Amino acid sequence: MPNVPCEQVEGHGGASLAEPGEQDGERAGHGREAVRERAGEPAAGDRPLDNPAWWSLNGGHARFAERRGRVVRYPVDVAPFLALPDEPAQEDWDDLAALAGPGAQVVIPGLRSEPPRGWEVVMRLPGVQLTGEDVAGAYDGELVRLGPGDVPEMLDLVSRTEPGPYLPRTIEMGAYLGVRHDGRLVAMAGERLRPPGWTEISAVCTDPAFRGRGLASRLVLAVAAGIRERGETPFLHTVATNATAIRLYEFLGFRLRRQVMFAAVRVPAGTPVG
Repeated sequence: MPNVPCEQVEGHGGASLAEPGEQDGERAGHGREAVRERAGEPAAGDRPLDNPAWWSLNGGHARFAERRGRVVRYPVDVAPFLALPDEPAQEDWDDLAALAGPGAQVVIPGLRSEPPRGWEVVMRLPGVQLTGEDVAGAYDGELVRLGPGDVPEMLDLVSRTEPGPYLPRTIEMGAYLGVRHDGRLVAMAGERLRPPGWTEISAVCTDPAFRGRGLASRLVLAVAAGIRERGETPFLHTVATNATAIRLYEFLGFRLRRQVMFAAVRVPAGTPVG
């Protein structure tokens, strides 16, 4: 699922960052138009971004990979993503069914082909992918590094702000930074997918009482700085209709790369497990 920043931001021409569910009507139409106008062909050398979960599980996150044939997935308490190769054959779908189990619902980021007959597509969410080749990032001494002991607070913040999937072991995917106020975690962001040469920024969220203070922007730039220090390039996702989020990320230096489709499919209940 794409990252949906939750903070109201006033740093770009007075635009505010919309909450999930607010991107409808005229704003939604503008978001789709913005994608069509600005999304170009992928640049050379960024092929892993066409299938980032698959490349991540065969690259920087290979230690997490649960696999069957060419199909890979994260442990269910790390991330909900399961990935197919670029052009899946019937045997790949059979391996997915065996890996997930009959009747299971799985999230496939960037699904580019229809599942076989008998499979149910239970969700389609159009999104966009942005890359930060020109984002140097900026360290911020007021932010704190989050660790396993912070996970209960992180899960609570995510449950109230809904930036996208975040599970008990998601913190193992990369570095997470936060903002504390009077000892309480009020904002955070961190690293998710790790395809070769790239790191995804995700879980950007802010407590409703602390929005409008630029915390999301500071967090994104600080996470980007850490990614750059490793010699990698940051990228991120958001929903395609969220024109204000797209404008914010472009203001921070990210550029729109392509449209993506996040999908959830259900394995046929009668699929044999072999």
